[in-house]
Amino acid sequence: MSGLMTRIKQFTRSPQGRRTIDSARRAAADPRKRAQARQLLGRLRGRR
Repeated sequence: MSGLMTRIKQFTRSPQGRRTIDSARRAAADPRKRAQARQLLGRLRGRR
């Protein structure tokens, strides 16, 4: 498990990881994207 965490840390420190994190933060700040995420989670939870 520690190997996986090391790889995740390396990715987040890389330029590509930073871009991914920035785009995720922008998407999380958008009210429409938040609503889409809530709908998706609601559908996934409803399948159980």
